[in-house]
Amino acid sequence: MMEYTEEWVTARARDAYEHGRASFDVRPERTALLVIDMQDEFVRPGWSPYWVPAATRMAPGLHRLVEECRAAAVPVIWTIFDDTHLGLDRPRALSRLPHADTDWRRPGPAEVWAPMGRRRDEALIRKPSYGAFHDTPLDTMLRNLGRDTVVVTGTLTNYCCGTTARQAYERGYQVVFGADVTATDDESRQEPELAVLRKGFALVLTAREIADRLKAAAPAPEDGVSGEGRLTRHPGRDRHGARCVMCACPVRLRAPANGVTTAGTRS
Repeated sequence: MMEYTEEWVTARARDAYEHGRASFDVRPERTALLVIDMQDEFVRPGWSPYWVPAATRMAPGLHRLVEECRAAAVPVIWTIFDDTHLGLDRPRALSRLPHADTDWRRPGPAEVWAPMGRRRDEALIRKPSYGAFHDTPLDTMLRNLGRDTVVVTGTLTNYCCGTTARQAYERGYQVVFGADVTATDDESRQEPELAVLRKGFALVLTAREIADRLKAAAPAPEDGVSGEGRLTRHPGRDRHGARCVMCACPVRLRAPANGVTTAGTRS
């Protein structure tokens, strides 16, 4: 029987922290993109004491990933850390922590930073705490969309993004975490958080790697037909095939030889 020495177990752990890769596919029809808290107070330069300069710098790359997910019919869900329900649903301990050691207050409801280009037909969740699953409908929304994989992006890496990744993992989701489309207020804290997630909670990938995996796993329909003549089902269309519930685009109705009308996506 092998004896596991301190040196062996330490080297094994270090390798997983630095190079570990979860082994699951990232399929567009099973995936949702979560854009966490890319809002004015964190991303708009100089606007609040909570500004995260690294988030402003990575925003263009995240915007590109949003566009690529839209093109792949991957639903985009945005979150905002806001003053919901007069603050009565917020963890009480927050006011006693160093994170809240300022008198700054939002001048109004928090909003996604305009250059991120959130669309009105994309869901926005206003959350009371760090994790996007805590006291929100996110889990219900993902299950209604038929999604079992989430891509976590946004800010702050080691607060709202990391907490959301852990909550998703604990609810049985496959978690992808964007290494270069997340950011935190002290950049020296970025890699330590990625290391923990890489070893125990998520598949940590760059935005380019995420987009490439979505493209590689995407079906290649021809005029709405895939496989053995079967029509490709738009991941977001409603049950009657009349419209897409993710992006509101129309879907074309086609009648196969058996006379039963089914829905195919726009080509």
